[in-house]
Amino acid sequence: MLITIPNVLDQQRLDFVTQTLEKAKFVDGKLSAGMAAKRVKNNEELSADDQQMQQLNNIVMGSLVQHEEFKAAALPLRVAAPFYARYSKGMTYGDHVDDPIMGNPGQQYRTDVSTTVFLNEPEDYEGGELVINTSFGEQKIKLAAGSAVVYPSGSLHHVAEVTKGTRLVAVTWTQSMVREPAKRELLYNLNLARESLLKNRPDDNETKKIDVTYINLFRMWAEL
Repeated sequence: MLITIPNVLDQQRLDFVTQTLEKAKFVDGKLSAGMAAKRVKNNEELSADDQQMQQLNNIVMGSLVQHEEFKAAALPLRVAAPFYARYSKGMTYGDHVDDPIMGNPGQQYRTDVSTTVFLNEPEDYEGGELVINTSFGEQKIKLAAGSAVVYPSGSLHHVAEVTKGTRLVAVTWTQSMVREPAKRELLYNLNLARESLLKNRPDDNETKKIDVTYINLFRMWAEL
């Protein structure tokens, strides 16, 4: 399941984030890459010791994890602090699958869901699409600033080469309460129908049945 979420960050928050990143210290993205990723990764990432990191995380992740669409799609149990990535002309990130387990010992989490939050406008750069392999073929994603895309971490994906300008994104990973992508997709679609019924036909017997079914399927499949 691939979900795009517009307006995760409003303009005020977005302006603060981009202005902060303009003055921030970036390092070679290979420093955070595993053995396989090092071969295909060519970008820069915000230095982990940058003084503004916590403030950026409060804004970006605070906005993401409180967004109802993200919560419905990812069903988050744990959400990682993001990497802030910068791609200048000639930079790319070749085909890869995200590592299954991330985090330091004692703070490790399973990566079920990947999320990219776009931090500058698509006209600010050429190329740089996030290309995700799905059962329906390649999906090329290049969203408006402040928008996000949510997709299974096990998907083969890459970032196309930037041929002009600079691409800025925040990337994070989620351990979901529901491990299997197919089950998450069923729950997401069922919840869309449930919310519509609860809004428009709250007293119908069909609404009660859908509500009970969603809640009990979630209970059956959740891992805590």
